[in-house]
Amino acid sequence: MKLAVVGAGGIGKLRARSVAGNPQTQLVAVADVDEAAARAAAGREARGIGDWKELLGTDVDALILSTPVQFHHEMVVEALRAGKHVLCEKPLSNSLESCLEILEVARASGRTLAVGFNHRYYPAIKFLKQHLDRGSIGRLDLVRVFGGHDGLHNFRADWQYKGAISGGGAMMDVGIHMTDLARYVVGEITEVYGHSAGNVWNVEQSEDRAVAIFRSATGVPVSYEATWNEWKGYRFYVEAYGDRGMVRGYYAPMSNLLIQQERPGAPRRKTVKRYPEIAVREKLRGWTTTALITFQEELRDFLAMVEGRPVALADGWSGMRAIEIAHAVNESTRTGKVVHLRERPSA
Repeated sequence: MKLAVVGAGGIGKLRARSVAGNPQTQLVAVADVDEAAARAAAGREARGIGDWKELLGTDVDALILSTPVQFHHEMVVEALRAGKHVLCEKPLSNSLESCLEILEVARASGRTLAVGFNHRYYPAIKFLKQHLDRGSIGRLDLVRVFGGHDGLHNFRADWQYKGAISGGGAMMDVGIHMTDLARYVVGEITEVYGHSAGNVWNVEQSEDRAVAIFRSATGVPVSYEATWNEWKGYRFYVEAYGDRGMVRGYYAPMSNLLIQQERPGAPRRKTVKRYPEIAVREKLRGWTTTALITFQEELRDFLAMVEGRPVALADGWSGMRAIEIAHAVNESTRTGKVVHLRERPSA
């Protein structure tokens, strides 16, 4: 498959490396308004170009979009209409209305639309999901998700935290991953009740804290928190509780906790899993080494998704739903009421 990457920033460079290193894909081009950066990311085997629209009339099969979120709508829509498959970085777009239009275009085009929620591929989350699928903790009863960091200094550019551009604050940043992981663990979310506020950093249209309760289609509650005021710095976790134990996935550092019992009140077996090889690698070479591995796995799943095979990769609906849930928390904040989410249309 011939692929091109749009965006030659830090993430775009990693995406280009994942394509160039996959024997099933050919990196044809990297596009960026900074053409020198595009050429550097493209390497010797691909082209570096300044105008991404040059790709629309070529025989490129798919585009990977690693650009700021405010450009996603135009790029996704035009790429799909040009007959290209698309893997778009999260968030899918910066408004719910935009996401809904993108889904309509994707359906009409018949092309594959996927969204890069790479946290699904973290080893700690894989461990958690595997044990849930095996029934290791019995019947699922409660899920907790948390994602946070300690403030605006973590952002490389101001568009990343200004709600007028990005579409929101903590829920569109670290919280968007947690929303997706909640759905990945419990299945579809149908109801949202929560509260968001921006009382710490006071950035217009950008909440710096949100807490919420989600309810899944099967009735499982999810406790959700996203924050830009976490004193420990960047971290996230997912905890799942069942009638025969619990399992936790944590980062950073990467780790798991599994507690099992034969029945409520019975003796408990505790398993702790750590990933020293990841901790050492990230200490020496940075967190991007782990991100690159997840991008490589996402790319393999993207190829399979194009072929119609079921994979862990998030689809366009998942991208839209994460935005819809963030909007629902804000709506619930305004009204004080539970927000009921739209049903997924039949295929």
